[in-house]
Amino acid sequence: MLEIKGVSKRFGGLVALNQVSFEVRRGEIVGLIGPNGAGKTTLLHVVSGLLFEDQGEVRLRGRSLKGLAPWERAARGLARTFQHIRIFPGLSVLENVLCGFHLRRRAGFLSALFHLPRTAREEGYLREQALRLLASLGLAEKALLPAETLPYGEQKKVVLARALASNPQVLLLDEPAAGLNERETRELGTYLRALQSQEMAILLVEHDLNLVVEVCQRVVALDQGRIIAQGAPEEVQNHPAVLEAYLGR
Repeated sequence: MLEIKGVSKRFGGLVALNQVSFEVRRGEIVGLIGPNGAGKTTLLHVVSGLLFEDQGEVRLRGRSLKGLAPWERAARGLARTFQHIRIFPGLSVLENVLCGFHLRRRAGFLSALFHLPRTAREEGYLREQALRLLASLGLAEKALLPAETLPYGEQKKVVLARALASNPQVLLLDEPAAGLNERETRELGTYLRALQSQEMAILLVEHDLNLVVEVCQRVVALDQGRIIAQGAPEEVQNHPAVLEAYLGR
């Protein structure tokens, strides 16, 4: 599904990624772990098109993404969230999620301009889908509230719902559990497993190793831009190179 093949990225003399290669299969959650500065977010930037690799390539369903902009990658089935919440202030919860449906709109400019029946039908359908997404995350009753007034954990759910609105085949998550309490983290784990059951491929960057062990089938560990271990969560968690990267010699 998602293939990362020999990806390297440099910033001047700093090697941020060094020949990184692994894949995320359909219906699989792969965890990407490592200490701060290991290159995890840089890799997500490369995969999502915010940065271009210096070497190697990223492939989605067998097709290279080289040179494609983020919106072009999204159109091919790639979606992501960011480490820091990106709520659209001044919009309701529902409106924030509806923004994620832009790739699925079919009514043209003239149809919208003249309020043709096709536009009304499409808007009604997308609104219904957005409400279903919010309901699956326990936010249906807060759909009309200003998104910025929600607690932090619920704002993260809004961001996740917006990413899912594009109906992605591959979802990139950058520390979705950061700032969540224990109950919210458990709910997130349950929701990610539900997405997995729908054959979605998920690449999860996360510092909460308990969540990683709970939901991931495989884990890739980075340190200083290179892969130091990959395999089953328990194996990687106890790998000597991983322990050294987190704890020192």
